[in-house]
Amino acid sequence: MPKLVSIIIPVYNRAEIFEKSFVSATQQNYENKEIVVINDGSTENIKNVIDIVNVKNRNIEIKYFIQENSGAPSARNKGFVESKGDYVIFWDADIEAESDMLSKMVKVLDEKQDISFVYSSFNLGKKKMLAKKFSPIELQKNNYVHTSSLIRKEDFPMFDEKLKRFQDWDLWLTMVENGKKGKWIDEYLFTIISTGIISGWLPSFAYKKPWKYLPWWSEKIEKYENAKKIILEKHHLF
Repeated sequence: MPKLVSIIIPVYNRAEIFEKSFVSATQQNYENKEIVVINDGSTENIKNVIDIVNVKNRNIEIKYFIQENSGAPSARNKGFVESKGDYVIFWDADIEAESDMLSKMVKVLDEKQDISFVYSSFNLGKKKMLAKKFSPIELQKNNYVHTSSLIRKEDFPMFDEKLKRFQDWDLWLTMVENGKKGKWIDEYLFTIISTGIISGWLPSFAYKKPWKYLPWWSEKIEKYENAKKIILEKHHLF
């Protein structure tokens, strides 16, 4: 019997974007899956989107929960608690995945018992976001593993709900500290749908002197550096 995969989708508003992501989850060609949707206090009608899409997907178990707005880490942890899968994936509500993404990721975890999570490269709109071969040393420098990666349920340590940023980076660092390893699939298996997220992206040179001091993005850079400092301190990486 194939391993059960729990697709955990935290969502806060942006129902139109969520619908595209939810549809791509239901259309995964890996059959033994459940979808757990956590509505994190949305004011938009998320349940209506699920009901409309679900009419065509009666063979997939879909669980739906509502909580007061508490942030993505809380919603993801709630979804994990409610899930039953052997493997879990935190499926961001703004991604559209290739139909075989889960199948390819499951194959890695099935064949490599020493691997705890598997990740891929992805597209940020039209920009290619190339990941890299798993390396604890490189991971300590910067995160290159997206939240939407497949994880063995027994190896997942929960998200730190106190963190405002870099919760995914913190997750992977914690797993590495627990002796866990990841595996990169060198393919672009999903796309982050073009939204305001891309407008918040800055080129790499923006974080270096003298560019970081330019007034139109200095505040954003400062917030980024302060958040990164919290992670470095937590994991003793200074």
